[in-house]
This record gives sequence, C-alpha cells and structure tokens, in this order.
Amino acid sequence: MIVPMKKSSIIILAKDTQNSLKELRRLGVLHIEHHQVPQGKDITILKDEIILLNEAVGILMQTDSSCPSLAEDAEAKVDDWRHIARHIIDIRKRIEQAEEYGRNLAIQMDQWKPWGDFDPEEIKKLREKGIFIKLYQVPYKNIEELPEDLAIKTIFMEKGIAHCLAVGQKEISLSFKEISLPQMGMETMRKRLLEDKEVLKGLKEDLRRSCNYYQRLIEIKKKLGKKLEMQEAMRGMGESGKLAYVTGYIPFDAAQSLSDLAKKKSWGISITDPSEEDSVPTLIRNKRWITTISPLFKVLDIIPGYRELDVSPLVLIFFSIFFAMIIGDAGYGLIFLSLTAFAHKKMGKKISDKTAFFLLYVLSSCTILWGLLTGTFFGQEWNLKAGLKPLIPALNNTKVLQAFCFFLGALHLTLAHLWRALRQLPALTAAAEIGWIAVLWAAFFLAKTLVLGDMFPFFGKWLIIGGITLVIFCSSPQRNILKAIAIGVANVALSLVNNFTDVVSYIRLFAVGLAGVAIADTVNTLAASAGGGNWLISAPILLVGHTINFVLGPVGVLVHGVRLNVLEFSSHIGVSWSGANYQPLKE
Repeated sequence: MIVPMKKSSIIILAKDTQNSLKELRRLGVLHIEHHQVPQGKDITILKDEIILLNEAVGILMQTDSSCPSLAEDAEAKVDDWRHIARHIIDIRKRIEQAEEYGRNLAIQMDQWKPWGDFDPEEIKKLREKGIFIKLYQVPYKNIEELPEDLAIKTIFMEKGIAHCLAVGQKEISLSFKEISLPQMGMETMRKRLLEDKEVLKGLKEDLRRSCNYYQRLIEIKKKLGKKLEMQEAMRGMGESGKLAYVTGYIPFDAAQSLSDLAKKKSWGISITDPSEEDSVPTLIRNKRWITTISPLFKVLDIIPGYRELDVSPLVLIFFSIFFAMIIGDAGYGLIFLSLTAFAHKKMGKKISDKTAFFLLYVLSSCTILWGLLTGTFFGQEWNLKAGLKPLIPALNNTKVLQAFCFFLGALHLTLAHLWRALRQLPALTAAAEIGWIAVLWAAFFLAKTLVLGDMFPFFGKWLIIGGITLVIFCSSPQRNILKAIAIGVANVALSLVNNFTDVVSYIRLFAVGLAGVAIADTVNTLAASAGGGNWLISAPILLVGHTINFVLGPVGVLVHGVRLNVLEFSSHIGVSWSGANYQPLKE
C-alpha cells in the first residue's frame, strides 16, 4: 500500500544549518523539498566528479561484467581517484582510436590487395626522373581509345572495368576515373596492422587491470552522492535573517520521532497533512509476498503517484499468468527455474535484496504449470504423438484459448473498475464504475461473437443499455442535471470503443504464446527431418533453435505482458505512474 505522508517544516538557526542537517540525515526520514534551486560552485564540482566516476565505472563494466572487487594491494594505490578515473577514460578513448585505425587499415588492405604490393613512395620518386605513373579505372571496351604514347598495364578486371596502370614520359591526364595512390604499401600496412593489434592488446590488458579499482570507485561515488545530497539540501533551504528553514515529507509513523528530535534540538517544527497542490513522494510498503513484483517496477522505473493506487497485488498475479501464457512451455520454465537457482546460489550472498530471485521463481513455476496444463514441453506436437496428455486438453483448442484470453481481459479490467468503485463508495460515482463493468462484459460477449462466431446472448444488449445509462447519469453527479448528463455522454463517447478494443487486445497472449509453441514445433520437426536419427546433426539444430526461441520469449513478455498491466489495466484503474520515489535524506 501507499504509505500516508505528512508535510513538515523545520526552523533552525542559520549558523547551525550544517549540524542540523546532519541530525536530520542521521534520523533518515525527511524527503526534502527545496525552497530554491540548489546551486553553487561546490555543487557543480561534485556533479562533475560524479559524472567522471560514472563514466569510468561504466567503462569498467563494459570491459568486464564480472569486475573483481578491489585487491588489497590496489587499495593502497588509490591516492588520487581522479587520476585513476581519467586514466580509465583515456585508455578507453585510445582503444576506440586504435580500433578505428585498425578497421580503416583493414578496409584499405582489402581495397588495395588486387593491385599487388608496391611502394607509393617509389612511384613519387620516379616523377623526379621524368617517369609518370597513374592508376585508372577504364571500361574494358574503351581500352583501345587510350593514347598510344602511354604504356598501359591492366592489373585486374572487375565487373567489366579494367583497373589499369598508365606510364608515360610526361604528365598524364585522362578522362577516366583516376585512383589516388595509397599512403603506404601493402607490406607497410601489414606491419602497421600488427603494431596496432599489439598496442590494442596492451591497452585492453591495462584496462582489465584497472578493474581492480572498480569497487573502490563505486564506494567513492556513493560518498560523493551523499555529499552532493547534503550540499543540495543546504543550498535549497529557505533563509530569513538569522533563521533558516527546511521543508519536506515524512511517513505518518515517523512524525513522533521527528517531533522528539526537534524538541531535543530546540527547533521550530510544523507537521501537517499535505495539500492537493503538494508534490508528495510515494512510499510503498507491502507484505512480503506482494513485494515480489517490485523488481519489475524498478526495471521499468515506474511508481504510482501518491494519490493513486498501489496495484502491486493484481500486477503480480496477472503478470505471472501472462508470463506463463506467453512463454507457454514447461521445458523453458524448468530452464528459467534452474538458471535462477544457479544465479541465486552464486550471487545470493553478495546481493542484499533477493526479491528478483523470488519473482523469477514465481514466474518460472507458473510457466511450468501452464506447460503441464497444455502438454507443452520443448514443443507440443511431439508430446501429443508420444501420448503425453495435457492436464486440460481444452486449452489446446484455438477457439477455447481465444475465449479464455477475452475472459482474462474482461476479468482483469473488471477488477480495476471494481477497486475504483469500492474506493468511491458511498458516492454515486461508484455506480458509474459498475456501469463500465457491465460495458466490459458486453464487450467480452461482442468479441466472442465477432471473432469466434458465437451467438451474442440475449442479455448482452441490457448490459450495454444498463451500463451506458449508469455511466451517463453517475459519472459526474451535480445539481445541474443537463451538465451532468453532458459529461456522462462525453465519457461514453470517448471510452466506449476503447473498452471493446482493450478486451480484444488480450488476444495477444494467445497469439504470442502460439508463435512460441509453433517455433518450438518447427525446430523439432526440422531437427528430426534433417538429422534422420543422427543426433550429431539433430542436436545442434535443436540447441540453436530452442535457444533462440527461449531468448525471444522474455522479449514478448516485456512487450505484451508488461503493456497489458501498465497500459490497459492501469488506464482503467486510473494509475498514470506519475509518482516520484520517496528518497529521504539519510546516511
């Protein structure tokens, strides 16, 4: 749930600003709202230093994703972290330059290889002795048109074009395309390329050794971040003569501890409820099983607004279902489960927040269950041929599965409107939400009629009529009945079609899941026909094909499973994900 917040203003003596902020930081509950834009030379310097560290740390991460912790002997050498960070950035730039130089040199070698090995400097020296040599591209049919006083030697032919060497005793100027001489010969190019590779190897080794400083640079960056946070808090405070004041937001259950601290330090303090105009940060606290979904929100970098709903429980339940349906294979689910268990064992001790592992356990388990229900284990066809029966055979019926997707959509969106209705009770607007629920189920039956060819039920029209009537008359109840009806009609006009399309959009679960199963079956068929019983041929096909399908699955989840939760569902429940995360000043 979203924790209720209080707004607090604290008045202190200007001369005690720094010590007071340290006390607030030690308490660690106040999310500061600046009275003025924090700016100053010290803030600018700190930001520049953090940018420098971010760039250096990013380079080390790209160099080696498993950058080792700082070695004991390296820690003593971190006398000047700025020098180390700049050195890392400089190495990266030199590596990029060396790679670019090597690529260009390799391209030139490919271009000049057909011409053979020659020294451009020797050609230039011959000019001083009255012998002029130039290179031309001449259409083969025009060779005979070249002046007779020139010695012409065709070096090679390519697509009807003769690449020629023209030699004369005076300056040569032909109407054909001239090829400029290279800066060096092939032999020199080869030597330079070998030298470049050696330089590149040394630079990369130097950069790899710099990974020893990774952990230390991370620690310095954190310290600078806290220092910047403190400086911005000081520069953002309000001032009035000999007094200074700071304003921010605290969780409702931290009000007493802040009041006690203010009393102890003789500060002036005010704690009130935030107004509608205040930009209140969002703090979410949930039961342990609900927080399992929090890694998804962190990856997407989204959080509901303070006055919105925390939809974590429903997102966890439905995202798990969507994940299972899109991956749709018990074999892939077992791989997900095994990889998660392996990563948990290897990295679990180094990671304090293990929620991501538990989320993956839930998603993997749901995928295995769905695969068992549909009889899908690294594909579906071979399981059915082998006599391995699904637990629910009806889920392999295309029409039944499509109807289930529509039902899932109607149920998901119904829960959104039902939650809104419960929050609005006893206001009349809750009846409008019930009206939208009726419209959603009418859209469900209409989707089955239009897409699946089912009969539209006789009570469907009453769902539409009753739902629209409730929305029109209850969306905005007020004394001016005509105005209320006008607002209701506008709501219906804007959202009626959207309700139908949102329900239908859940068919993407069927489509993407079916595509994954179809790819798995195609890989199995291809491996069986190509191998002909020879596992030396079949095994690589199975490995590559299923690996590609396994990697594509999570991509489909991110595109479709996430969308249905943070777009369709969220728009119906009224969550815009416009919140700012609660970040108190703390040590």
